[in-house]
Amino acid sequence: MPKIGNIELGDFPLILAPMEEVTDSPFRVICKQIGADVVVTEFIAAEGLIREAEKSHKKMRFKPEERPIGIQIFGANVEAMMKAAEVAEAAGPDYIDLNFGCPVRKIVMKGGGAALLQDIPKLIHMTESVVKSTRLPVTVKTRLGWDETHKEIVEIAERLQDVGISGLAIHGRTRAQLYGGEADWTLIGEVKNNPYMKIPIFGNGDIVNGPKAEEMKNRFGVDGILIGRAATGNPWIFREIKAWLADHVILPPPTISERVAVVRQHLEMSIPYKGERRTMFEMRKQYAGYFRGIPNFKAWRLQLVTAPTMEDVYELLVKFEQDTMLAPVE
Repeated sequence: MPKIGNIELGDFPLILAPMEEVTDSPFRVICKQIGADVVVTEFIAAEGLIREAEKSHKKMRFKPEERPIGIQIFGANVEAMMKAAEVAEAAGPDYIDLNFGCPVRKIVMKGGGAALLQDIPKLIHMTESVVKSTRLPVTVKTRLGWDETHKEIVEIAERLQDVGISGLAIHGRTRAQLYGGEADWTLIGEVKNNPYMKIPIFGNGDIVNGPKAEEMKNRFGVDGILIGRAATGNPWIFREIKAWLADHVILPPPTISERVAVVRQHLEMSIPYKGERRTMFEMRKQYAGYFRGIPNFKAWRLQLVTAPTMEDVYELLVKFEQDTMLAPVE
């Protein structure tokens, strides 16, 4: 059974991958309720934490029911990352996660995220420094390498283990690929099956259903998987994968009533967390996922994203449920 430090994760943990403006506390709670074993915060800038930026500190807040939870930090300065880890530790998570995989241009241009894959000695030094600065377990999330000619993850994994990390998550793409093309799990498998490696290895990339999760588990032997974009607006993916792995059962899609109930829960939890206006704005990106496969939802979505108040959104959800409960789901 894989562990991060002394934290037991289950036989084959399904982990909600960190995503900016998606994996906030309300969404993490929902995913845990529906089957996620471990959750991770949105990535948080080290500089924001040590400068006590309200937005950065708010991202660290979590509820007891979210455990086990990791706080993910990123940055380009070693000393700032050490101090940020100390701030994150004080928030009381189960572990600290270091982001060396974010491919977004604004992060990479500042030397954070996947940019560290261009300077492996600095990446290792930063990791070792953070490990020494906190009493919590430290994990790393990264990619295969910077580009097609620099896929150095096998060596990187060994060196990260040597400096004391407690787990490694690998996205099966290079930074140059961003999120295009197919994820290549071959090197993830090489890391996992390297006899030198003793820490748990988690795979990430293109896990969209139970059969795909089972294939990656059996072919490459990973200790668990991270699910990112496929969970956006679809927290049911966790229970669907678990049902398949346990009994090869394909669960029916969530009912209209369940979808509406979860959307309403998401909205109601987000308002005290973010405020009504920001909640309404950010949820616009989620509706298409929550109601994927529902015929004629496009017209309802247009009304939801243009509703002037939260009360209007709630009224629309009630009408939508009443009008579509009997509609077949594709």
